[in-house]
Amino acid sequence: MSDVESKSFLRPGKVVLLVLLGLAVYVAALVIWIPAGWVWHQVSAHVPLPQQVEVKQVSGQVWDGAAGLVVAGYPVRVDWRLGWPSLTSLSLPLDITVASSQSTIEGDVKVVWPDRAELDARGQIVVSEFEDLIRRSGGAMIEGNVTIDRLNLVWADNRIARADGVGRWAGGLVTWPMGNQTGQARFPPMQANLDTTQGGIALTVAEQGGRGPAADANILWNGMMEVRVYKRMVDLAGQPWSESASPGDVVFRVKQPLLPGAR
Repeated sequence: MSDVESKSFLRPGKVVLLVLLGLAVYVAALVIWIPAGWVWHQVSAHVPLPQQVEVKQVSGQVWDGAAGLVVAGYPVRVDWRLGWPSLTSLSLPLDITVASSQSTIEGDVKVVWPDRAELDARGQIVVSEFEDLIRRSGGAMIEGNVTIDRLNLVWADNRIARADGVGRWAGGLVTWPMGNQTGQARFPPMQANLDTTQGGIALTVAEQGGRGPAADANILWNGMMEVRVYKRMVDLAGQPWSESASPGDVVFRVKQPLLPGAR
């Protein structure tokens, strides 16, 4: 009768596996339970923020939390919830909602190691909420809401690598400054399309179902912005213009730095 060789329960391979499992549980517990406010307090000094963005409060946990911000004088709340990370694609998904007092944008973000992130979002912008900001910048004021049907942004190589989106406005009264007076006109339903160009991002505004752009803006990677307004926009506003001009003719063009120091 042969002796049966006894085997140790805690063999080296099993010990390593148990240690790794324990570390995984410990890290998961940290992510789930560690206060997000404590983490922000530790790293805030090393996170550069734009001048017009201020973090007022961070609450909840790293896994599921919220932050109160002030952006250009407007209070904004950001809520997030992390999903389960993928070891195969080295990615981390999260749901995010950005809300002001009346407007909301919500979507999904996927962060891919080491330096790529993708956003898919949708939302509703109540334009009247930002009337003071629009007036101060000398822009045109529209009535009603803007619906963002789709917004897809990809960040890679320290810049926006892809931009794609569609927004709609149901039409209505538009007012704009004209020296010491205010011009106004009623516009039909309009649509805005966001796209990526070789040199940057392009935003095109047109009448829904129309045959060409009423205005477009190009934001270049070097920080310059170029805006063009076509006669088609003048026609939609019911303003007089030379009858010899065609709807596709550019009637106004401006190119200026969007960022300080751009050229």
